[in-house]
Amino acid sequence: MIRVQTPQPAERSAGVSFLPMKTILFIDGRNFLGKLEDVFGAEQKSVPRWETYNFRGLLNRVLEGISVDEKIFYFAKIKEHSDTKEKSKQLILERRLLKTHLENQGFRVILSGAVRGNYKKSERGKNVLVFKEKGVDVSIAVDMVAAACDKKMNFAIVGSSDSDLQPAIRELNQRAVKVAYLGFEMMPNKGLAATTKRTILIRNSEVLQAHQGLF
Repeated sequence: MIRVQTPQPAERSAGVSFLPMKTILFIDGRNFLGKLEDVFGAEQKSVPRWETYNFRGLLNRVLEGISVDEKIFYFAKIKEHSDTKEKSKQLILERRLLKTHLENQGFRVILSGAVRGNYKKSERGKNVLVFKEKGVDVSIAVDMVAAACDKKMNFAIVGSSDSDLQPAIRELNQRAVKVAYLGFEMMPNKGLAATTKRTILIRNSEVLQAHQGLF
């Protein structure tokens, strides 16, 4: 659980600059991609290569009518793991391609936290190396609260289904910053929907249509 405190300037994510009274979209990249993968699986479609996916078209469609000043994707930094160097190199290459693709589509990409590999027991009792991101939710929370404290954001759109962001959202509510939860119609996070003033759900059909280039 994230404990939200008023951040000092040194605690804010490097490279983030806020202009007065902006509408900012904060997206937890890995969380968002995981939800997209769930949609493709549920619709019995192959998951696309993310460096070719039309993120801009999808988000312009679902946020139609909202003037968004800045759109930010957050990802954890990937480092090579000694036991799976080839897999690590593949993940690093895929992340680099995705970062370039998102930037070309007008998104800002912030790398924070880290992807860590840990061994866990599988259902068959074997040790399996599992990669998980750590620290991205903290970076999003700090940047949101920083913008609210500095009175440089009046509307935050949170593209994440991580309940750990609820304390930060409550802080924004107390500071009169409007907050919308951007989730998916398939298994939305009820806690985030209850904490925010507005809920925007992405339909499965919109996810597929963006991939088909219909937006």
